[in-house]
Amino acid sequence: MQLRAPAIVCATRPHGETAAIALLLTEHSGIVAAYVAGGRGRQLRPVLIPGNLVQAEVRSRSESQLPFARLELLESRGPWLSEPLPSAAIAWVTALTATALPERQAFPPLYEALCALLEAICVAPSARGWAVPLMSYEVLLLRELGYGVPVARPRGEDWNEILAAFDRLGRELARYPLADRRRDVMAARALLRERLARIEG
Repeated sequence: MQLRAPAIVCATRPHGETAAIALLLTEHSGIVAAYVAGGRGRQLRPVLIPGNLVQAEVRSRSESQLPFARLELLESRGPWLSEPLPSAAIAWVTALTATALPERQAFPPLYEALCALLEAICVAPSARGWAVPLMSYEVLLLRELGYGVPVARPRGEDWNEILAAFDRLGRELARYPLADRRRDVMAARALLRERLARIEG
């Protein structure tokens, strides 16, 4: 495997003493798992924040070998980690993407939509600016995976209606793509739901 492309960091896990395994979403190769030497070190730890956009160079000698990746930061989500709502939203959408999508299967619409959603989360003045787009991303993910969902997009800006649609969509996500792993991943969505509920209707 040889790949050089922009990628969204969706998840990381420790590997050995200093390395990390990163799950990267690329436009034309989908989710790619790669070994990042020194990924837990001082220089690369800020690069491997979920939601970050990176330039990834991924190489492996065979299809069965875990690829090695060199990453260069293009856009950081670090400044939003201290903001309760944006940080919870970024944590949820990246965890959902990393967990639900099969590896090395391209989903160009999801890549484009996630890029746009992450940008909206970071630039919108409040969650009212990205809550419905976030649900649209969830619906798109379900449809790209072959699940038809009977959840209508909220009409207007009624916050209680938006939260009700958020809850209905959460049940569909837990029932289908996250059925085997919902406890761990849905906890991130539950935290986001809790924080969204604090917004006054």
